[in-house]
Amino acid sequence: MALTFELDPAVTPALRDGVLTLWADVSNAGGSVGFVPPVTADDIRPELLRHLTAMAEGRTRLLVGRDETGAVAATAFITHNTHRLMRHWVWLYTVMVHPGHQGRGYGRDLLAAAERAVSGWDGIQAIRLTCRGGTGLERFYASCGYKEVGRVPGAIRVAPGDDRDDITMLLPLL
Repeated sequence: MALTFELDPAVTPALRDGVLTLWADVSNAGGSVGFVPPVTADDIRPELLRHLTAMAEGRTRLLVGRDETGAVAATAFITHNTHRLMRHWVWLYTVMVHPGHQGRGYGRDLLAAAERAVSGWDGIQAIRLTCRGGTGLERFYASCGYKEVGRVPGAIRVAPGDDRDDITMLLPLL
């Protein structure tokens, strides 16, 4: 069954806890969403609170995918670029699909929902995101229409002696 996507859902305790659980589960499965395993919900909570604050201030928007039970199964945060010369594109970050739902095309569905969400925004011509090298994510994003437009070798230190590239991907909307 397909996920149901919602942009800017009401931030309830259930949504907050669902995103927190998703983030911990994705991180502990090896997902490259800002943490390395093992992590707990308490480790992630401060970062989620920063995201929720940015949402409350209108700087960030949340796209949520729910499974057939209503559980949070996928998320992506969308941020407008505030630099006056770069307001024609948005950032997509903390892109997650629950490990139990991977392999079903939900990642593609999430990216397509993000594209639909921002394509109607005034003046937005592209979506940018970054991903951690060494995981194959750049191939996945490329298969969804994103193009690699930049790479900083060794910019992400996952562990001592394990540095990964920081890869910037772009999806033109025009």
